[in-house]
Formats: sequence, C-alpha cells, structure tokens
Amino acid sequence: MRRLAALAACALVLSGCAASGATAPAASPPPLAVAPELISQREAAGIPDCPATPLEAEAVAGGLPDVVVGCLGSGRQVNLAALRGTPMVLNVWAQWCGPCRAEAPHLAEFAAEAAASEQPLVVLGVDYDDPEPALALEFAGGAGWTYPHLHDPSKRIAGPLRIDGIPVTLFVNDRGQVVYRVVGPVASTQQLRDLAAAHLGVTL
Repeated sequence: MRRLAALAACALVLSGCAASGATAPAASPPPLAVAPELISQREAAGIPDCPATPLEAEAVAGGLPDVVVGCLGSGRQVNLAALRGTPMVLNVWAQWCGPCRAEAPHLAEFAAEAAASEQPLVVLGVDYDDPEPALALEFAGGAGWTYPHLHDPSKRIAGPLRIDGIPVTLFVNDRGQVVYRVVGPVASTQQLRDLAAAHLGVTL
C-alpha cells in the first residue's frame, strides 16, 4: 500500500498541468534507447519509473526550467517545468560524490516517511554529471532510494538551476517554484522534515 501511495504521489506531480475541457493531452517526449539490463537493474532495485510529462511546458517564475532530461534506468524523458501540482523535494547527486553518499541514509528515511504519509509529497532524485548509469543504479539501490531518479549526464540543469556543485537539495512548491535550497549534504532526516514543514507546509 505504501508503494502504491508513493506512485500515486508521483503521478499527482503532473496534476497541475492537466488541460481543462476536451483538449487533447500534450504529447510526451519520445522515449530514449536504454539498455534492457539498466531497466532490469532499476526494477530489481525497486526504483519506479519517472513521472510522465508533456514534451513542452511553460516554466513559472522562480520555478523548475523548461528542460527535458532522461530517467535513470528508463527510456522516459521528463520536462522539469511540468513537475508541478504536488510539493516536491528534488535531490541532485552522483554516485562518485562522497557527500552525496554521506547524506544518502537521511534521504532514504525521509522518502520512506513521505511515501507512508497521508500528506502529498514527492521525492525525486537527479543523477547529475554521471556517465555511469549502472554504477548510479547500484548506488541508489544500495542506499534504499525507492523513488524515481532523473539522469542528467550532460549537466543540462546546471545553468537554469544554478548548480555549481553537488549535492544540492531543492524544495519545490506545488506551483513548481523553487522555494528553498540546501547546498551541500543534508545533515539529518530531521533537517529534511523541518525544511519540508517550513517551506512546503508538509509535516511528516
């Protein structure tokens, strides 16, 4: 049931982009070619696919950019500007990053609490500047990160999101606006809880 709740929360991320009336749904980005073993590795680790988004989405002021990136261990592509409708914690990481490994248990615990909570909150990762998706999936699975992860090996989000180094954790409101950021590793699960309560109005 908790896994179903988590997947439902991921789907709700896009609810703010749904068109009213009888208009046709926006086209999704075409899938990328991904090695079948990466898909199997992601599924074996219990990491769900990334949320589906339209190909184009208008970015809001102070929000996630109109940038399309891939999904780690999946052929799906995701437009960041379309990730709205549900509060979200977006963590930018890489498997080669020592501080990212240090904060990993806190993110795993926080994401598990979010999945079990009745309050809607999405946790999403971004594997960044990382050319080794198999190693990234191995790390994410070993860390117990059972939430989706985008894949940005070419650092497409660097400029729009002002990513100078990792890890970075962004707190994004339901309108898709970045309302707070932590530069460097989070120190504890309690820090994540406190920041989610203060900036997203979500109490875990």
